[in-house]
Amino acid sequence: MKTKPTALTDQLRHFIEAGEMSRNELSKITGIDKSVLSKFVHGKCGLSMQSLDKIGEVLGLQITKTPKPAAKRR
Repeated sequence: MKTKPTALTDQLRHFIEAGEMSRNELSKITGIDKSVLSKFVHGKCGLSMQSLDKIGEVLGLQITKTPKPAAKRR
């Protein structure tokens, strides 16, 4: 059974929601307004690359490439 890859923004929303720090704490550390973080988590707005970098750094996130399985021959 194949699973569809999850969008990076969806994964980031999950890490923000499930993280050890509150959105209020994340807002204070990153300088991103908590209302903007809330709108992002609820899918009502996007974030700049600079904001994404700040969040990733604070949460200790990094992007890794997962190898795709080899295509089946017919």
